[in-house]
Amino acid sequence: MIKVLYPGSFDPITYGHMNIIEQACNLFDEIVVAVMYNSRKTGMFSIEERVYLIDELYKDNPKVKVVYDTGATIDLAIKCNCNAIVRGLRTLSDFEYEIQMSQINKQLSENKINTISLFAESNLENVSSSMVKEILGLNKDISHYVPPLVEKAMKQKLI
Repeated sequence: MIKVLYPGSFDPITYGHMNIIEQACNLFDEIVVAVMYNSRKTGMFSIEERVYLIDELYKDNPKVKVVYDTGATIDLAIKCNCNAIVRGLRTLSDFEYEIQMSQINKQLSENKINTISLFAESNLENVSSSMVKEILGLNKDISHYVPPLVEKAMKQKLI
């Protein structure tokens, strides 16, 4: 069985994230979606709210398991017995950052954990959680970027 960890802040989860999860589901036996705490960012949703939204979106998919953690991604990958870490790439700057993290994670795991990069579909490559929050803040339609459950939760946060 091949199990992979897909870490991120997922604040909120977008169709871009979901595209990476769908691709991973086609390639691997289990995808552990890890909602990670990022001390550099102020979140719209609590970690528990993010986990709830992702759990709801994937409640009918037995391949997807959702966890959260506040520590190092590599430690969680090892703890969850994952074979690799999956990362989504959108831009060249993503690639530069991810290659550095990949090398560090491989060293920290004593060459046990590799990173696998997947590319979002072209119509989703510019979708980011930050962008979606900004669009919502401008009172514009976000339905092309997030599922209805997430859109509703985001709008409730603005009330």
